[in-house]
Amino acid sequence: MFAAITAAIITGAFAERVRLGPILAFATIWVTFVYAPVAHWVWGGGWISEHLHALDFAGGAVVHINAGVAGLVAALVLGKRTHHKGATRPHNLPLTLIGASLIWFGWIGFNGGSALAADGIAALAVINTCIAAGAAAMGWFFVESFHSKDSHVTALGIISGSIAGLVAITPGAGFVTPMGALITGLVGGIVCYYAVILIKPKLGYDDSLDAFGLHGAGGIWGALATGLFATTSVNSGGADGWFYGDSSLFWGEVKVTLIVIAYSAIATYVILQVLRLFVSIRVTQEEEKTGLDQSQHGEDAYAMEEAPTS
Repeated sequence: MFAAITAAIITGAFAERVRLGPILAFATIWVTFVYAPVAHWVWGGGWISEHLHALDFAGGAVVHINAGVAGLVAALVLGKRTHHKGATRPHNLPLTLIGASLIWFGWIGFNGGSALAADGIAALAVINTCIAAGAAAMGWFFVESFHSKDSHVTALGIISGSIAGLVAITPGAGFVTPMGALITGLVGGIVCYYAVILIKPKLGYDDSLDAFGLHGAGGIWGALATGLFATTSVNSGGADGWFYGDSSLFWGEVKVTLIVIAYSAIATYVILQVLRLFVSIRVTQEEEKTGLDQSQHGEDAYAMEEAPTS
C-alpha cells in the first residue's frame, strides 16, 4: 500500500497532461526499480540501515522524498500544461476540506501502523502525527498572514500546512517526543510554504499538486529533524539525535537524504526517457484543452445539462 501511495503522489506533479496507459506503465516500472530498492535499503536490512544507521519510521525518505523528487523530475521532463497560468484554486473548497480530513485520518494509520503493533510506540506515533499536523497548520497560518498582501489566511493554506506537518513528522513519528513533533511540524509548515508559494513560481516548474513542495521539501526537513530530535527515551529501538548528544544520526540522515534524492532523480529521468521511446506520454494540445475527463475517459466530472423549460 505504501508503494501505491508513493506512485500516486508522483502523479499529482504532472496531472492534467498525461495519458493513463503510459502512466500506469511508468508507475509499475518506477515502483519496481525505484521504490522497491529504496524500501529495501532503508527497511529491509539493506546497506542504508546496516551502514548509515539512519531512522525512517514511516517513510520520510522511502515515500515522501522519493516521490517528491520523482514528481519534480517528471514535471520538468514532461513540461508545463499548455494552458497553465500559475497557481490554481480548488474547484470545490468544501470537498477539499473533506479530503484533507480523510488524509489526516488515514495518516494516523500510516504512521501509527508503522509500529507494527498496538503498543506505546504506536500511540506515540499517533499523538506526534496529530501534534505535528496542527503545528504545521499554524506555521503556515502565521507565515501566510504576514506574507500575503491583504493579510488573508485561507482554508486552503491551513490544509496545505497540515499536510506539510503530516509529511514532516513521518520519519520521526515513533522516535521523537511530542515537543519534538511540535517543532518539526511548525518548521515544516513554514518550509513547505516557502517551497510552494515562493520557490516554485521563481523556478517556473508546473507541479500541479505540489508533490515536491509538500512531500519533497517536507520529507527532507522531516528526515533532518529526526536527526535532531530523535531520542531513545521514548523509543529504545531508535537513537539519540543531535539535540540529545549525538550528531552521528543527523549526518546519517543527511547522507540518506542526498542518496535518495540522487537515485530517485536519475532513475526517474531514465525511466521516463526510455518510456518515451515507445509511447507518447503526453496528451495532445487539443485533448488537454478539451480536458482529460472527456478526451481520455469519455466522462464529465459535472453534469451541466440545462433544466427543462415549460
